[in-house]
Amino acid sequence: MLHDILAIGSGSLVGFVLGLIGGGGSILAVPLLVYVVGVRSAHVAIGTGSVAVALSALSSLVGHARAGNVRWPCATLFAACGVAGAMIGSTIGKQFDGDCLLTAFGALMVVVAVTMLRRPKEAVTPFSPLTSQTARALVPRLMVFGTGAGLLSGIFGIGGGFLVVPGLVASARLPLLTAIGSSLVSVSAFGLTTAANYALSGFVDWRLVAMFVIGGAVGSLLGGRLAKHLSHKTRALSYTFAAVVASVGVYVVIRGVRG
Repeated sequence: MLHDILAIGSGSLVGFVLGLIGGGGSILAVPLLVYVVGVRSAHVAIGTGSVAVALSALSSLVGHARAGNVRWPCATLFAACGVAGAMIGSTIGKQFDGDCLLTAFGALMVVVAVTMLRRPKEAVTPFSPLTSQTARALVPRLMVFGTGAGLLSGIFGIGGGFLVVPGLVASARLPLLTAIGSSLVSVSAFGLTTAANYALSGFVDWRLVAMFVIGGAVGSLLGGRLAKHLSHKTRALSYTFAAVVASVGVYVVIRGVRG
């Protein structure tokens, strides 16, 4: 019972952060599963977290798609290349010792926190849809950025939204809002790919997935409602969350170094 309560609570926290600031919460999933829920295997935490992240992203994608914030041709190509990267990355990740993987994950969290402190910029070059006329210029960039984002996502079992959004802006010149909506196609695909690879090796706790997703749904709803009241303080919230991510990252690194 305590295990389930901790799982639901952890999922609620991840969902709450996602609903509040629109991203970043998924990177907390693995540390929460390991240090709060008590999952002993880093690989099981990554595999289980990947399923939860993918399902959360799919839920958010529906809303963004209805609002017209998804540019499907660019998003689909980026995701397709990223899936190949995620398959390779998740295969690589399974070969590493769990403690070493967690230590590297903690270091990545610190890097993510630093990038969150940077103010997002709109694309300086106007967006051009992916067509037969623009394919020669757009396709190579989408393939490179997509594969790279998927690779890192697969290794660490994260949604990778913090990689995909700037990747779409840089490669396809998408405006920020449509980059966020379009990124959910990749986040969903990366998470499902990583989860499938880990599941084949028995590294997914499906009961834990259910508890985590239930909590995430509740947390996302609460976070979304609070976000409407605090919309003018988005940057302050992002800075606060970045500090939390950095602190957790440092803690994970110290725990990993001490063994």
